[in-house]
Amino acid sequence: MLEGVRVLDLATLAAAPLVATYLGEFGADVIKVEQPHHGDPIRAWGNQRDGIGLMWKSISRNKRSITLNLRRAEGQALARRLVADADVVIANTRPQTLRRWGLDYPSLRAVNESIVMVHITGYGLSGPKSQRPGFGTLGEAMSGFAHLTGEPDGPPTLPPFMLADGVASLNAAYAVMMALYHRDVHGGPGQLIDVNLIDPLARLLEQTLLGYDQLGLVPGRAGNRWDISAPRNTYRTADGRWLAMSGSSPALALRVFSAIGREDLVDDADFADPQRRLARAREVDEVVADWVASKTLAEAMAVFDAAEVAAAPVYDIADLVADEQLRHREVFVRADDPDLGAMTVQAPVPKFSASSGRVEHLGPALGEHNAAVYGEILGLTTTEIDDLRADGVL
Repeated sequence: MLEGVRVLDLATLAAAPLVATYLGEFGADVIKVEQPHHGDPIRAWGNQRDGIGLMWKSISRNKRSITLNLRRAEGQALARRLVADADVVIANTRPQTLRRWGLDYPSLRAVNESIVMVHITGYGLSGPKSQRPGFGTLGEAMSGFAHLTGEPDGPPTLPPFMLADGVASLNAAYAVMMALYHRDVHGGPGQLIDVNLIDPLARLLEQTLLGYDQLGLVPGRAGNRWDISAPRNTYRTADGRWLAMSGSSPALALRVFSAIGREDLVDDADFADPQRRLARAREVDEVVADWVASKTLAEAMAVFDAAEVAAAPVYDIADLVADEQLRHREVFVRADDPDLGAMTVQAPVPKFSASSGRVEHLGPALGEHNAAVYGEILGLTTTEIDDLRADGVL
């Protein structure tokens, strides 16, 4: 789908490189630019097997790795030459550093006026905090997410995975496609896309903003409950498992009551009426929790599935990988790798009727594609590449 689109991934760690990953899954030629000797820090981040970073292998799927010392003037000049033949540049270096290196958007646009540049930062490219370094944890805190997450008497809770980075990367990926559409279909220029780690996650907290703006509400933590839906919680089963339930529509909530043998609540306006039921959410939870606690997970899910109740098991990763629905949809795929033999990774998410994403290979060795890329794009000879490497530029 994106064959012919060339992407320069100048970024490190999570959010910005993920944008390039998504594009590479659908055919874009992604060139991962790394500092010599050490490479992207994500190579050594998280779980490892035999000294090989597993996250690196997944996030850098389908990418070609080249080394380039962007702190050297010679490296910066080579980067600009690569930009001249690229469609998209992805960066997350602090703005003042890119300006000093001559790799900021105005500098790159002078080389290639059609370039689409994605710059992901902690706080954005403008404003009083724009020069600060930022990480996903800070985005999760400042977006309002952590304030809402956790038990009422517990601390603000951060997710044990890269939520802010992931949400930012998804926003940036669709922004790239809009910018390319604007350029290639409507004849517009290339442009700069400014995404930070706070705004995309804050965008999802819509109910919180609306309640504050119109009603002056500042909600606190409520565990798994939500003040717009009841029942809505996780419930422990007789065999020590958990299931989650949503009563987000009036019909769903009434199905729950019928399924657990509480037809009396279906006819009780205090429980049948959505707004009056919210006022008694704790009672609703207790009724559902008591019933679920008397059943095994399999027994409870059999009843709820038969009644078309919106309920699902709470999975750990082993459950997730084994689920028949996810197996049918090939949510996880097995990819061969010269270092690990094979590795199961997440497959590309969108499913298209006429084409599909793919995992052609996992993260490459540092500088594995130096000869191919510098020879193919810049016409450098093997001797020139060797000289640049010896000089510390590659």
